[in-house]
Amino acid sequence: MVETSDSSPESELAQRRKLQSRLLILAAAVLWSTSGFFAKSPLFEAWPKEIDGWPVRGPLLAFWRTSFASVILFPLVRRPRWTVKLIPTTLIFAAMSVAFLTAMTKTNAANAIWLQNTAPVWIFLVGVLVLGDDVHRRDWWLLGFALAGVGLILSFELQGQGVDGMMYGLLGGLTYAGVVVSLRWLRDEDAAWLVAMNHFVTGVVLLPYILYVGIWPSLGQLAFLAAFGMLQMGLPYWLFARGLQGIPGHEASGLVLLEPILVPVWVFLAWRSEPTYEAPAWWTLVGGGLILVGLICRYTNLRRIGYRNDQLRGEAENRNGQREEA
Repeated sequence: MVETSDSSPESELAQRRKLQSRLLILAAAVLWSTSGFFAKSPLFEAWPKEIDGWPVRGPLLAFWRTSFASVILFPLVRRPRWTVKLIPTTLIFAAMSVAFLTAMTKTNAANAIWLQNTAPVWIFLVGVLVLGDDVHRRDWWLLGFALAGVGLILSFELQGQGVDGMMYGLLGGLTYAGVVVSLRWLRDEDAAWLVAMNHFVTGVVLLPYILYVGIWPSLGQLAFLAAFGMLQMGLPYWLFARGLQGIPGHEASGLVLLEPILVPVWVFLAWRSEPTYEAPAWWTLVGGGLILVGLICRYTNLRRIGYRNDQLRGEAENRNGQREEA
């Protein structure tokens, strides 16, 4: 009797596409994780964090990062097409860029990145309350652990002087969720076109404020900002948008949990000897750990992994038994 396989060429192709999409998003997460390395560089300590209560260093970093990111992204565009959906998408992206980098300048890198990675919670709430998505038990695990982690971080940080940083961090998470949803909304558009327009509009929106502030980078800062924009922002967003074409937005949000783990690692390795280095407090580590546990509970099916391991082990034992009989 001829053995048949349940897998068809079409399903194998779909599986390969999913694997490729996941690898693209993981690569984006590693590149994104260098944000703290760039934003926390002592090169930018001369730039004021704020003037008259208005953030300065965060918008400056966002402007130059997006400007240089556009340089690497626009040559990759193959199918530019205008759609009215680009308007909210690009504006949400601009808000996210400013919020995250302002949080990065006003608090330690771990706080900023963990609060931004509450995005899956916002995606879940919008999906349930607005879009009527189905709710899984694991969604509630994510919500519970994430709220516990954020609550722990805020309960300590709000007693000190990091209130602004926390609020910008939460805003970064909310707007990041909007970016993920909007990229999924526009998944049929050219990935490079979407990401290039996001960065271009961010630069245009911030340009009047940058001209008003009147602070300009030196040649050394300019070279560092070029790497910031091209390697940390431009390339990974293109990879992320390509990856979203093959998997759902909520799965992509789970895969990029590698980013918040690596962000404080790069900052520690690069700048720990600098007087401006801020080590994460214990409540940040514990709170971030709770958020991570929630993400793992939501996006890792432990039962399926265990079943698959048992299945593979059984197949291996059967093959060994057949060899012994032969």
